[in-house]
Amino acid sequence: MTFSTSAEQFDTDAGDDPEIADAVSAHPVFANAPRSVGFNKLRKRLIRQVRQAIADFDMLKGQKRWLVGLSGGKDSYGLLALLLDLKWRGLLPVDLVACNLDQGQPNFPKHVLPDYLSSIGVPHRIEYRDTYSVVTEKVPQGATYCSLCSRLRRGNLYRIAREEGCEALVLGHHREDILETFFMNFFHGGRLSAMPAKLLNDDGDLMVLRPLAYAAEEDLARFAAAMQFPIIPCDLCGSQDGLQRNAMKEMLAGIEAKMPGRKDAMLRALAHVDPSHLLDPKLFDFSSLSPTKDE
Repeated sequence: MTFSTSAEQFDTDAGDDPEIADAVSAHPVFANAPRSVGFNKLRKRLIRQVRQAIADFDMLKGQKRWLVGLSGGKDSYGLLALLLDLKWRGLLPVDLVACNLDQGQPNFPKHVLPDYLSSIGVPHRIEYRDTYSVVTEKVPQGATYCSLCSRLRRGNLYRIAREEGCEALVLGHHREDILETFFMNFFHGGRLSAMPAKLLNDDGDLMVLRPLAYAAEEDLARFAAAMQFPIIPCDLCGSQDGLQRNAMKEMLAGIEAKMPGRKDAMLRALAHVDPSHLLDPKLFDFSSLSPTKDE
């Protein structure tokens, strides 16, 4: 992928220049970050990928305030840190509000996220909604919780975004999430559909943004470990075995192990679609095709 500069505020690589980067003080979220060359390379790669996604999908168009969903997992922590880094350097002209939806899961450590966010000076909102009881009551035993849990969580986050005056809900889904979703739909849903980097919600009043669309899960895991984020495990979906997404994750990992670089190739394929070489007459007018005859 070639770094795009389609957005005006992304017409400089200053954030990737070591001399310039070293001259800029870091956001407090990086106060205890490693000072190693390896970590700096990882951080710059993730920053570059986030900037590319923001530019490629024009995520800043009309945006002034973002609600950043924070689950307590490695991906959402990484997303918040990278957005704070960009904002600190003057490369992200939006206000950020971090939000955690406490879904009433047993033994959820309620103090961890507000304590952490307060310690780094990030505006935040912690919202309690007992969706856990709803999910465990409605979903039959043996079935997966993910779908209903996700819908309930998303509905609450939309509401909170509106209440906080945000134009967008920003989520921490990464490259693997997108590819896994594509293959779940491919194998189980019978359709070619993935997880878009930019989406307008059904009501048409909020954008859903995924700035980590180009970032690898492995890089985010290394970043989270180095940053020592206070990770909170999911005791709902994360506690279930045999999930379809886990099967897709294992399949993709196996492909990548045998043929390194295939994940990036798959992601590129999702950005280069040729409707005339698929089988959907709604996307391409096959009926209009006819051979040209010489007069």
